[in-house]
Amino acid sequence: MRRLTLAFSGLCVCVLCAGAISTNAAQTKGTWLREQIAGYEKLTWHWQRVMGVAVTPGAANHASVQALLRWRRLAKAARVRAQHPPHMAALLCIHHYEGSWTDSGAPFWGGLQMNYGFQATYGAWLLRHKGTADHWTPLEQIWTAEKAVVSRGFWPWPNTGRMCGVL
Repeated sequence: MRRLTLAFSGLCVCVLCAGAISTNAAQTKGTWLREQIAGYEKLTWHWQRVMGVAVTPGAANHASVQALLRWRRLAKAARVRAQHPPHMAALLCIHHYEGSWTDSGAPFWGGLQMNYGFQATYGAWLLRHKGTADHWTPLEQIWTAEKAVVSRGFWPWPNTGRMCGVL
């Protein structure tokens, strides 16, 4: 903050400059907005990458209440969409006959028993950022399997797929 020193008959009086107060408050508000927007961007992009959809372009350091509300809405929509994979029931049935969500026994990891090649092909971003599937949330594992189902069907799980009636 700026200080203004006034001298009256040998007595010095320090006065805080009002302009500095409002400038600092504006900077604090701008910083807070940018931090909030960055958090919602990160959350939105996380779920978009997990789902394998196009990532929304960034706000380019634009800090406004409108940008904050937009990113909050986008983050909520991405999270809601992520909670409803198209083949959730079938993949949960397969999981029932496979392993624990935290199964770390190589050569298969996670609740859908994904080998390293499967993880690298369908969950490369998660593999880079979180390690093998036993470190992913169940929803992240299901979305990775969802990508495989779209391209290969349920054939990565031939026995459990038959038991669940999807093959």
